[in-house]
Amino acid sequence: MTLTEQVAKNIIVKLLKGEDYRIEIVTLINAEFLQYAIDFFKKVIEAKLRSENITADWYKRGFLSKDLPSDEIAINAGLNKKTISNMYNSARKEIVIEASNDHYEYLYEAIKSLVKSENELNITLTIKFNQVSVDLNISESLIVINTLAVKRAALRGGLWSTAGKRVEKPLVQTLCMLFGVPDTNFKIVPRSGRKSDVSFEREVDFYLNSNNDFHKCEVKLMGKGNPESADAVIARDSRVFVADKLSDTNKNQLDSLNIEWVELRNINGYMRFQNVLENLNIPFTKSGTFNSEELESIFNAIF
Repeated sequence: MTLTEQVAKNIIVKLLKGEDYRIEIVTLINAEFLQYAIDFFKKVIEAKLRSENITADWYKRGFLSKDLPSDEIAINAGLNKKTISNMYNSARKEIVIEASNDHYEYLYEAIKSLVKSENELNITLTIKFNQVSVDLNISESLIVINTLAVKRAALRGGLWSTAGKRVEKPLVQTLCMLFGVPDTNFKIVPRSGRKSDVSFEREVDFYLNSNNDFHKCEVKLMGKGNPESADAVIARDSRVFVADKLSDTNKNQLDSLNIEWVELRNINGYMRFQNVLENLNIPFTKSGTFNSEELESIFNAIF
């Protein structure tokens, strides 16, 4: 699961145009999930056809096998590794396997109890592939549906949480290049504990430099936030805040703290970056306006 460079470019274009970028993430989630669902159904057919005894044990043998990656085992049991890590303070594979097996037993018993109480309801899920088909009873169907739901939630959480991290560096770089900020007046530093390169995948801190006075920039692609949303900027001692949306309370709080801000979800909202440069005495040589060819040229340099 990755936020590709093309998706990052699409997000930046929408942000510069004051448009909602979220459809890019939703589209990526849909594509990832639908491909996963197809592949998962194929594995279900294979696992059930291999089963000699038509019981729910076929699912446990096929999808909670110790030979599988720990991420898959957790998802197939209706969990994810982050939840397991929070529960057990560890995500080692042996812990994941134990937690997944325990949870699967609880899940299966809960499903059996539900099916028994709802005895008037019957579901048969038929999966066909290459002229071969298998039927899943109501209990098996609910296990499969639950796994798909957990996977969808994991994809959604992962992609939304990484969107800002993966876009923050190229977004601020794009702003600097649109306004012609000299290379010597901005600096990219990898986050503590990370490798020294600053490739697309790395989390970084971004600084604007005015006569060796470095001003930290924070990017947050949030919706219209609560007053507390600016606390992260304060805690990180940031001097510049670039956001998708800001509430009036956010703006007032940032102004009171003398923190420069840019709200992108406005027509030409990114143009406020010029005010930031002027207020921080950062030199620049361009007006910030652009066309698609100029933006593509910037992307080619960044990516």
